[in-house]
Amino acid sequence: MRYALIAALAWYAVVMQAFPQKTEKPTIPCKSPENAASCYWTPGRLSVYNGNPTWRIWKIGTQRILGVYSAPNSWLRDAEDNEHPKFPPNLEKIYDADYKRRVARKEWDAEFPESAFGDFEVCPLEPERKGEMQAVCIESAKNIVLQRYIPRY
Repeated sequence: MRYALIAALAWYAVVMQAFPQKTEKPTIPCKSPENAASCYWTPGRLSVYNGNPTWRIWKIGTQRILGVYSAPNSWLRDAEDNEHPKFPPNLEKIYDADYKRRVARKEWDAEFPESAFGDFEVCPLEPERKGEMQAVCIESAKNIVLQRYIPRY
């Protein structure tokens, strides 16, 4: 009985090697030849909000909110995109380092990302409409500063 179980587990391990391993999804670039002319730089605050999409940019000095996605039509292919969009490498690196620092300090709210102030190159994924959030993707970011949210009681 024991040998049969060992043989079955060995067979299972061999069979599983035949299936392709999980690979990273191919990424669609934010800036493409079709939308490159409409991309622009804006100062803003990147924050996590309640609702969809989760990540949004407030354009500083305006009342405009931009909903952040990974790329054109990415929310149609991946339902998780509205919660976990792809960021430029430098912005991703800043958030990863901040998360590791906050976990090491045993902060209770380490899983809630801090707001990032900076200059963002965004590419609109839809036309701007008055009174509505506009879908965008972030091509690049610079002058990034994280600021902790401090509630005022």
